Amino acid sequence: MKKIADYFARLTLGRLLVVLSVFSMVVAFVLIFFVSGAVRDRAVSDLARNDAQQTSKLVFQSLYSAMRKGWRKQEINETIERLNTALPDVKITAYRGAIVAQEFGEMAGERALIEKDSALGQAMSGGQNALLFPDKATIRYLYPVLATKECLKCHMESRVGAVHGVIDITYPISNLKISFNEVINTVVAYTLIIIALVFIVLYFQLRYLVVAPIANLVDVMRNVTVDMDFSHRVAGSTWLHEVKHLAGYFNHLLKTVQEYNAKLEELSIRDPLTGLYNRRKFQEFIRYEIIRATRNQRGFSVIVLDLDNFKYINDTFGRPIGDMVLKEFGVMLAEGLRRCDVLARLGGDEFAIILPETGAASGFQVATKLHQALSGKEFDLPVGKVRSTVSFSMVSFPEDGQTEEQIYAAMDAMLYKAKTRGENQVVTAESEEGRSMASTLKQGEFLRNAMRENRIEAFLQPIVEVKTRAVMAFEVLVRIRDGEVIVPADKFIEVAEEMGVAKELDREMFQKGLAHYARVSIKHPQAKFFINLFPRSFNDLDWVRTIPELARDAGVPCENIVLEITEREALPNLTQVRVVIEELRASKISVALDDFGSGFSSFLYLKYLSVDYVKIEGSFVRSIATDERDRIIVEQINSMAHQFGLKTVAEFVEDEITAGMLAEIGVDYAQGYHYGYPALPL
Repeated sequence: MKKIADYFARLTLGRLLVVLSVFSMVVAFVLIFFVSGAVRDRAVSDLARNDAQQTSKLVFQSLYSAMRKGWRKQEINETIERLNTALPDVKITAYRGAIVAQEFGEMAGERALIEKDSALGQAMSGGQNALLFPDKATIRYLYPVLATKECLKCHMESRVGAVHGVIDITYPISNLKISFNEVINTVVAYTLIIIALVFIVLYFQLRYLVVAPIANLVDVMRNVTVDMDFSHRVAGSTWLHEVKHLAGYFNHLLKTVQEYNAKLEELSIRDPLTGLYNRRKFQEFIRYEIIRATRNQRGFSVIVLDLDNFKYINDTFGRPIGDMVLKEFGVMLAEGLRRCDVLARLGGDEFAIILPETGAASGFQVATKLHQALSGKEFDLPVGKVRSTVSFSMVSFPEDGQTEEQIYAAMDAMLYKAKTRGENQVVTAESEEGRSMASTLKQGEFLRNAMRENRIEAFLQPIVEVKTRAVMAFEVLVRIRDGEVIVPADKFIEVAEEMGVAKELDREMFQKGLAHYARVSIKHPQAKFFINLFPRSFNDLDWVRTIPELARDAGVPCENIVLEITEREALPNLTQVRVVIEELRASKISVALDDFGSGFSSFLYLKYLSVDYVKIEGSFVRSIATDERDRIIVEQINSMAHQFGLKTVAEFVEDEITAGMLAEIGVDYAQGYHYGYPALPL
């Protein structure tokens, strides 16, 4: 029994097929054994009745023929003897009925036999055939002889249907005459029945042992796929070794994936170092609080904290010590908060707290309380005790912002303000300075969104030759498209520099400006492109040196590009700027001094810098028709530039009178609303 149990414990698909085959054979043999017995009994019964009935009829016809000829009892007995002799395995006996015995006399001992044999007596009195099996090898058939009309001629006292006698035939079963068709049909029919039964057994076995477990596995796979719920498991048991292992390994796989999924989900919302919420989850909480506060008409506050000297701790003691400081700082913050407050680490040494249903006044009190609690704290570290101050900024909804972007801008502005005002303090947006800083950062967010959404445009303003009024160049000017409104550069240039996105803005404007060249060159094949660069962009020497290659990649000849620089680019490092200008001019890119005359050192640059154009400050040009001093300044700048061999460009030309005076002075080129507004090329 133990071996059998072990065998089934290690039941494989191959072993299952062997077991099913053996089982099916056993079932088939059992069915054949029992069915064959039933078939044999049925066949013997049917065939014996038919065969005995035919034999009895033949015997009766033989005796009837003898009786019609008038044979006597002795002659009839002799006929029966001859039949028994001709058929040695068959015993034929004829018994007279009461009517015949009365008319012609009884056979000796016949009455006693009839009374003794109940089956014979019933056949004699009832007139019904009887098929008997005295033993397993013998058949006995009782055939009653019933009177017909013809019989009444001799047996006048009888009646139609009366029993005149019984023919008793006994013979062995082996003598049955079997029909070949009947045998074939019987064998085929019962064989099909046995095969059907075997297949039914196989079907239920395979369904239970193989199909049901696999279907269960498929259901679990479908549920996991549809619901993305890895908590499902394959239930139930099976004897099949492969299916059992498949279910086990699949459940183990689901468990592993579920654990990893939980870890990934935890990492997606938690900071791995401190265990606090991360920036992504913090943003979700901000969005949720805005919706809830708007619905309930309640405010909330956000506190942002930044360790003031964390960089010193990292640089002095190493990053592991810095990580310990951040973890301990997170624990300190959590101790002073309510359960409903949300604490998150936004990155680096910057933390944030959301105070639900907390107005500006209460939020400031919480920030002040935390500042006082942390100001005297020391971090007990392996390297000793380390003290660090903390800068706080506090903003409120809806006072400091009604959208997610506005709240973030206010948070950044206030934290920047706290850092620039000396750190270790709590700053809110209540003062005008704070409001101004928040406004600047909001504009910076607007600028970043415009760049992210590809709403930066490069407009072109024509630069004409003063005498002929022919277009000789275009200045590339940056604009932002805000719906149907075009925002000019003076609305966001300073913000771009303050927010540190000037370089990105320059690169995008430069690429889009060059993209216009193919369209403009069709009508103005010799036109040059004057392009302004922010001071920070020009100080990025590696990028400036790639300008010739960028121009060639865009299909713009380098000799058609003029880069404009101002004192702000040249003043910090005159020697370095001089080297870069020489490299650019060696690539056939021209250089123009922009806003010439606006600074005290403008004339000094003509001595040390090799440039090609001088753009006269527009504030002088605009008033030359009404202010004699401005006219003199423009005349002197134009004269000096020509003496240095440079071309001059006057800016801010807004009327015909100014254009005529510039022609009299001898200025080479001019630009302004009088000649054309900045626009996209047609």
